[in-house]
Amino acid sequence: MTTTAADTKADLRRYLQDARDALLWKLEGLSEYDVRRPLTGTGTNLLGLVKHLATVELGYLGEVFGRPSGIPLPWVAEGAETNADMWATAGESRAFVVGMYRQAWAHADATLEALPLEAVGTVPWWPAERRTITLHHAVVRVIADAQRHAGHADIVRELIDGAVGMREDNTALAEGDAAWWRAHRDRLERVAREA
Repeated sequence: MTTTAADTKADLRRYLQDARDALLWKLEGLSEYDVRRPLTGTGTNLLGLVKHLATVELGYLGEVFGRPSGIPLPWVAEGAETNADMWATAGESRAFVVGMYRQAWAHADATLEALPLEAVGTVPWWPAERRTITLHHAVVRVIADAQRHAGHADIVRELIDGAVGMREDNTALAEGDAAWWRAHRDRLERVAREA
């Protein structure tokens, strides 16, 4: 079987879209407070993960390949507050952040469609000796980042209300009711203490 560039692009796009969809699903049914709640010592929160990944896609799958989106990103501009892409201000509504993320998808997908995987881009925020990358490298990097942060979102959402799973139609978890999961967790706690 021969794999074409179109096949490879379709695979890359599918895995990227899976991560995008999983991340946005984690926001469903939550209040404005809950999507913004910092639930780790570093402030990880659901809406901030979405804002960050929109920024990542617009950078790596836009600007890096000479395809700026025109979407203002003041949180990464020179002089911006450190880590400002990882949380949404009170003035940045959920609709705004999710809308920007969907715009980033469209822009990134258009880049993937327009350019060959061998297209070369420049990452201005990387050290000079590593700045040149291919579109293929950039897409793999964005997928890895998106999947990593979708995993963070899984944990944050579970901490908020106990909701778990990869997708609404596929939890990717062992079957078990609440009592089974409590017993499982208690067993793991015992094992950890014994070790």
